[in-house]
Amino acid sequence: MISDKVTKGVEKAPARSLFYAMGYTKEELERPLIGVVSAKSEIVPGHIHLDKVAEAVKAGVRMAGGTPIEIPSIGVCDGIAMGHIGMKYSLASRELIADSVETMAMAHALDGLVLVPNCDKIVPGMIMGAVRINLPTVVCSGGPMMSGLVNGEETSLSKMFEAVGARKADIIDDDQLLEFEQNVCPGCGSCSGMYTANSMNCLSEAIGIALPGNGTIPAVDSGRIRLAKHAGMAIMDLVEKDIKARDIINEKSIRNALACDMALGCSSNSVLHLLAIANEAGVELNLNIFNEFSAKVPNLCHLAPAGGTHMHDLNNAGGLMAVFSELAKKDLIDESLITATGKTVGENMKGAHVKNYDIIRPVDDPYSKTGGIAIMWGNIAQDGCVVKRSAVAPEMLKHSGPARVFNSEEEAIDAIYNGKIVDGDVVVIRYEGPKGGPGMREMLNPTSALAGMKLDKTVALITDGRFSGASRGASIGHVCPEAAAGGNIGLLCEGDIIEIDIPASSINAKVSDEEFEARRKSYVAPPPNVKSGWLARYMRNVTASSKGAVME
Repeated sequence: MISDKVTKGVEKAPARSLFYAMGYTKEELERPLIGVVSAKSEIVPGHIHLDKVAEAVKAGVRMAGGTPIEIPSIGVCDGIAMGHIGMKYSLASRELIADSVETMAMAHALDGLVLVPNCDKIVPGMIMGAVRINLPTVVCSGGPMMSGLVNGEETSLSKMFEAVGARKADIIDDDQLLEFEQNVCPGCGSCSGMYTANSMNCLSEAIGIALPGNGTIPAVDSGRIRLAKHAGMAIMDLVEKDIKARDIINEKSIRNALACDMALGCSSNSVLHLLAIANEAGVELNLNIFNEFSAKVPNLCHLAPAGGTHMHDLNNAGGLMAVFSELAKKDLIDESLITATGKTVGENMKGAHVKNYDIIRPVDDPYSKTGGIAIMWGNIAQDGCVVKRSAVAPEMLKHSGPARVFNSEEEAIDAIYNGKIVDGDVVVIRYEGPKGGPGMREMLNPTSALAGMKLDKTVALITDGRFSGASRGASIGHVCPEAAAGGNIGLLCEGDIIEIDIPASSINAKVSDEEFEARRKSYVAPPPNVKSGWLARYMRNVTASSKGAVME
């Protein structure tokens, strides 16, 4: 075992003495040492309960003959970090999390890992670290939050942000806003729509590194605790069989995840995270491949923000394995691949079926024949940009309008709240990319303000930043090259006509190449937003969004 490096032999007596100092027994040190990496904290609703999940994982490890060792991880709540400097740290934290998983596992010679994340950057960050060091690994997330109830309707965090826009427009009053505040998020778990956290928890299951049910069993359901115990047992099986992270996460399993991404209508952030995971696994993945899958995989689900249903509804409809059962009818899933259960995808799917076709549409009668994510290219996104097509109103799939140009999220928010954005406009927010932000802030505040003011079906928003999975409307992000890297988005002027054609994968400004070059000669880049600290190091070393915004 790997742990023999710290537990066996005369020369390792000092290491053993330190284990004994913590109360470990000789018998425990003779068993495989399993790191249980928990993101438990008291600042993230999705993580507040992870101590219970981690304890259940540890129980499973012990039942299967291993020694669990709990290790902490940081985690940012994107909702709390939204709209201020805190959001600059969110995407950057993914790299810190990956590095910390690598550090702790390698420094202490662990034999395997059970990852206990739940929210946006923590899930991919932990997986990236595990794939990098290639240990036997199982993901067991904390599960989704139940939906809230406001005015007799199921609701979730996206409606909370939209309620702010509605209040600014005097559509609702303070009492109604408070009603949303106190009821949209009823308890622990990852926010209840198909936002980034739940997208990545589902994709963890789709890629095979998590057990069936990981993406959809609610946080408050006893099934989540049972799943955690089984995850603890599963890691011991993987250690015994020497099935490592890269045996599970490879080119073929990433393609299963891409199919799932399109069928579910996952967050646009899933593009960044799958690119980053593929990079750690040594798998070639680019934006063209995303569009290949978008063209052939139908969109089967419209969970919030695309529709009015939530993760517990998807779970009750059969969960991800039911979605796979539909995709398998069109040979869109590779059923031969090994998974964290020690069984194949096909074996995991056995008996799975859709229990409610109102939640999971039949593969022959989907919401759309194309997937929920689309990539576009054009003269303001030569290296691509991303849109969650399933959350775009039909009338906005094609749009042309004048650019309203802002150099920060704050400037755009001020204009929106003060009624300066009108029907037909194309809001452009730049210098919010991986380098320009730095950290590629989510633009949930402006998209939600537009939705709350009933402008989401008439106004588009384009940014080199990113969007929350809770954003809806024609929200086009990850514009690459970003403004801070010399991209043409930095050369747009107020009033330039922007033409958007999502079905044609096209986004262009009606500006000639000659005019762009003339503007470039007089262009003066703004000074960097940060000059010290971790974010400054991140800014110097982060790659483009088209490469997953990973660190070089």
